[in-house]
Parts: sequence; C-alpha cells; structure tokens
Amino acid sequence: MQYHLNGFKAGDPDVLAAAPDHWRAGDPLPEKVDVLIAGTGPAGLCLAAQLAKVPQIRTMVVEPKLVPMEKGQADGINVRSMEMFQAFGFGEKMARESVWINETTFWAPGTKAPLDRVARVQDVPDGISEMPHVLINQARVHDMFLDVMRNAPTRLEPTYGMKVQTLVIDPTAAEYPVTVTLEHTAPGREGQTATVRANYVVGCDGARSNVRAAIGGALHGDAAHQAWGVIDLLAVTDFPDWRMKSFVRSQNEGILMVLPREGGHLVRLYVELDALGEHERVAERGMNADDIIAKAKRILAPFTLEVKEVVWWSIYEIGHRLTDKFDDVPVAEMATRAPRVMLAGDACHTHSPKAGQGMNVSMGDTFNLGWKLISVLTGRADAALLHSYSGERRAAAKGLVEFDHKWARVVGGTATDDLAFDPSTAGMPVVARAFINNLPFTCGLTIQYEPSALVGAATHQALATGFDLGKRFHSAPVIRLADAKPMQLGHCIDADARFRVFIFAPANDNGGPGGTVATLCDWLENDPASPLRRHTAPGEDVDAVIDTRAVFQQGFRDLDYAAMPTLLRPHVGRYGLCDYEKVFCVDAKRGEDIFAARGIDKSAGCMVLVRPDQYVGHILPLHARAELAAYFAAILRVRG
Repeated sequence: MQYHLNGFKAGDPDVLAAAPDHWRAGDPLPEKVDVLIAGTGPAGLCLAAQLAKVPQIRTMVVEPKLVPMEKGQADGINVRSMEMFQAFGFGEKMARESVWINETTFWAPGTKAPLDRVARVQDVPDGISEMPHVLINQARVHDMFLDVMRNAPTRLEPTYGMKVQTLVIDPTAAEYPVTVTLEHTAPGREGQTATVRANYVVGCDGARSNVRAAIGGALHGDAAHQAWGVIDLLAVTDFPDWRMKSFVRSQNEGILMVLPREGGHLVRLYVELDALGEHERVAERGMNADDIIAKAKRILAPFTLEVKEVVWWSIYEIGHRLTDKFDDVPVAEMATRAPRVMLAGDACHTHSPKAGQGMNVSMGDTFNLGWKLISVLTGRADAALLHSYSGERRAAAKGLVEFDHKWARVVGGTATDDLAFDPSTAGMPVVARAFINNLPFTCGLTIQYEPSALVGAATHQALATGFDLGKRFHSAPVIRLADAKPMQLGHCIDADARFRVFIFAPANDNGGPGGTVATLCDWLENDPASPLRRHTAPGEDVDAVIDTRAVFQQGFRDLDYAAMPTLLRPHVGRYGLCDYEKVFCVDAKRGEDIFAARGIDKSAGCMVLVRPDQYVGHILPLHARAELAAYFAAILRVRG
C-alpha cells in the first residue's frame, strides 16, 4: 500500500485524513445528501465503503436495527468476494480470521453402515484464484466494511434506528429529486418521521424492501415449500468430518450441511425440516431451535450430537425470486431519463442458501454500482452510465436464481438418487459430481457481462485468452520492478473507482526509447487524443481516472527502471513524488510467467483494460489507439 503521498503521516496508514463538513453521529439529520442507502447488510455496507472514500460525496446510511449485527445470517465467502475484499484492503485479515474450506465431503447410507463417507472433493480447483473459499460470521464482514467507512475521509457511520418509510421522485428536479420519508424505530420514538432529499437512493433493505415497494417493484418467482433450519452451535460429536464442509443425507430423515466456522470450535448446521403447504408459512408451524437440533440428531445417527450452546438460530423457507428491474426507470423511458433509485441484494433477488451465493452476489451488486455512482457524482461520467447497473446485475442474478433451482433439486434428491452410480458420474454420487461441475459457479467466477459500452467486442480476445472479456480480471504472480517484490498483479486494483490499462509488452521490448511500450506511453501521456488527456481534469494526477501499468517479459535484473517511460514513473500528489509501483515483470525466479499463464501473445503483447470493479472491459493490440480512445469516450466525459 502507498501512503505519505501528500506529506508524512504517523500512525495507522488505513486511517485517512478526515475531510471537513461531513455529517457526524449526533449531528442533526442532514436535509440533503447525494446518496441515501437503506440497510446495513453486506450490499449496503459494500456500497457505503466505496462512497465513504470520496470527500465530494455526501452519503447517509439508515438501518432499522438499533445496533450493528453481532451474529447470525450468512457465512460463506467465495473466492470472487475475497478478491474484492483485497481491493478494499482487508482480504488478508479476512483470510487470517476465517475458516478455509479446502475439501467438501459427502455422506450417505452405505452398504456397511447407516452413514458412510461416499466422496470427498477439493473445494476450490487449482489455479482458479489466488484466494481461498472461507467461512466467517457475516457480522465480521460488516465490521470490516464499517472500519473502512470510519477510517475514510468522510468518517461515515450508519444511522441506526431509522428506516425508509416511503419516497417520492420529482422528475422535474435537476438536483435532489428524491424526497425520502424516514421513520424512527427506536423505543419511544416509533412513528416519528423525518425527511431527507437525495440525488440517489439505493434500497439494500431486504426481501420486504420499502424502497422496492415505493418504486412499484415486486419479486416474482416461487418458493420450494420447504422449511429449513440454520443453527450456530458449540457441540461435542463423534461425526468424523465436523471440521469439514459436509453434505449428509440420511435414508429417511432428509439432509443437513455441516459448515465449520471461525475459531476452531463453532459449527453451523443447515437442516432440512418439514415440507410446507402451498400457501403455508414457516411462522405457522411454531418451530424452534429444539426442532432443528432434534432433526439434526436423527439425520446424523448413528453418530451422536451433544449440543453445549446455541449461539444463533433461524428457520426460513426457500424462495427463488427476482424483480423485473433493479432501478426505477421503465424500459420505455430509459432513453429520456436516468435512474434515481436502485435496488441491491435481497431487495431485488432471493434464493436458497444451499449454494452459498446470497451474500456474495449482493456485494457484487453494489461493487458494480459503487464506481458508477462515484463516476457520475464526481462529474467523470454522464448519469446514463447508471442504466448499465440494472442490465448487468439483473442478468447475473437471473443466472443465480436459475442455478439455484437446479442445485436445490440435486441437493433435495433422495438417498437412492445420490447413490445411483453410473458412467456419467464417474463413480461418484450424483450430488458430488454436480458439486464438482458447478465449482466455477459457486466460486463466483462465471459472471460474464455482455458486450456493451463497458465491455468491448471479442475481436482481439486471442491476444490474451486467459483474460475473458466481461469476466473478472484473473490475477497472476509478477515481480514489481522498482523493489523486486513478488506479488499478485490483481492486487494493485484498489476499490477507488479508477480504470486500469495493463500494457503487456511484446518480446524483446524493455521499455526503452523507441520501443512499442515507450511509444504508446508517450502518446497516452502527451497526445490530446489520448484518453488520459481527454478524461482527466486539469490539476488531477495523470492516473486519477485511468491508471496505466506495464508488465514486461524479462526478469527484473534485465530491466532498467530509470529507462522506463515517464508515464510509468509519474510524479503525483502535493509534492510531486514519484510513483514507483507501475512497472512489473515475470517472476522468472519462481518460474511463474504471467504471459504463459494467461495466454498472452508474447510476440505482439496487448493492452488489457480493466473496469473499476475488476472486470475485463476490453483487450486491444498495442497499436489500437483509436479503439482505446473510443472505449473510454463511450463511458467518460471530456474533462481535459
């Protein structure tokens, strides 16, 4: 990480200098804000953490609960979310605190025992990501986002004890067109209201979203008519895989999932309970923690389960539902007005927890939305950019709901189905084979945005076959030239709303004068037609909007940092200090060649354009200056 940019600062480098004139806890409620976020779940806090870093943006977060979450709810963090956490700066901390899921085991009635381990598989395929799949209390995810917010220049804190009651949009108002009525939820203040005007409202307020209702949205889909219990507990058991992620299917009692949790002792169980009638709700059954435990014991038999402490529990019914649009603008009106109200997370899609995707996809929603709101509110892009949020994320959520339907049917099969060994399952139970086949999906790595202004055509995909257009940027090991540090290239993509241009140098190009890289960098830095010149405002650092970096094929001892183009050695910040972290090369010492690993054409090289949310926006030849300029011109305003 970089700090001291604008002068020496002692203490924790994660605590940034506070910006003046921002609302603080205890102050009177603001009359106007740029963005009002409803809800402090993962989606809401992921968005708030991005906005909090921008001093120009006034953000308010409201939450009906009176205090932050301490326990319960979701727990699975897939590798894609871990990659995202790295961009926020807490990926390593999350990895240290959490339980790593390395293998998954499958149990079913065997030929010699009522329950037998019938399969075990590697949970994250080799080479798919540098990050692990982990489990941790959702509250700790919240804590880490809250820390980012508190340490950001705006010192953003949620306002607890308030919820969005309703909102009204004035289509004629150029500024603060959304009037939001907030309702107090704290004891003694129930029913009291306050009004705030906002430029944008984002509903992260769950499946019963008031924000969604206010814009006429509704969730459509079906329920599986099945009650499930989830319970976090401390227990003594002779079940051998208590510290493994395990699917356990009994002969007649249904299934449960064992999920080890952080700390070495805590375990979560997902337990299949009773089928529900077509119009029946879970609450009508009056079930409780004792019912979950009793059912878990019957499924695990003949293994024993002695519960010592119940930490948290809940009973729910599974639903697979999706709203028509993730913003307030009907399709017929998209050409004439931009969104003012957006939905994220359970407010616009719900599904079962069996695939462990709910929290992950919800954070993916607002990681997509955050940089777009920042770009619009800081004047970098027109408001029409916000239309892309609903288009991209609804397609991703639709894929999840469809997958969830299929996965729920597999998991909900019978013991006989599970043990139907045949050539198509390669000697594994059906559920285990399906699990393996779907690992890229459950890792969060199959989302691929369609060609658009934000994702270029695949004309030049052959130049870098390992960076799929529209998919997340797949990191690989490199050496940073200036200090010979081994690192992951993807870890220089921070959650700072900047685009990245990675220049992969052709063979024998060492960055020196007259070479392909030097010529391209000179054009980027100095030509009026360059996107850096066109879209960077006067007075901003050269990398303020588009961050350019280069990767060379030589080893670090074969390159001369001082001979690199000045664009790759920019002087930035108040003092004009040199940024030494723009140039990388292959890790020849360890035999890790990013060019080979990611299918980059070594003779030609290429440019890989990466969006602020870590997705590949375009792949271009090193000479394709007009195409490069056109890509950014379709997204960003001219400000140079």
